[in-house]
Amino acid sequence: MTDVRIRLRFEGSHSLGPGKIQLLEEVQRCGSISGAARALGMAYRHAWVLLDAMNQCFEEPVVATSTGGREGGGASLTPLGEDVVRLYRALESRAQRAIAPDLAALEARTRRARPARRAPGRGRRVRGD
Repeated sequence: MTDVRIRLRFEGSHSLGPGKIQLLEEVQRCGSISGAARALGMAYRHAWVLLDAMNQCFEEPVVATSTGGREGGGASLTPLGEDVVRLYRALESRAQRAIAPDLAALEARTRRARPARRAPGRGRRVRGD
């Protein structure tokens, strides 16, 4: 099945795509930036930079953090962050449905993966008498 990915480019240099949305979902699931970064196999610093960019993009932060202490620190999505994820996923779903017929027509015309053939003369050798 063909995978469709949507990347939104906002005025200026801000963008939002599947990777950032997945990071937001992992922050919500894990309750921390470090846990989300680990779950996605990325460096903490990279996750932090992406989240900071999203916080700068929108009128309010999408992620709220709390510093450590006895209970430890953490991170969670703000109401705006939850809206950003929900709206992006809805947009993605509507786009997928809208393009489904055309996508199916294109897929029907693609080459399917075929098993590799053996090169001529590269098989079991038979010794002559």
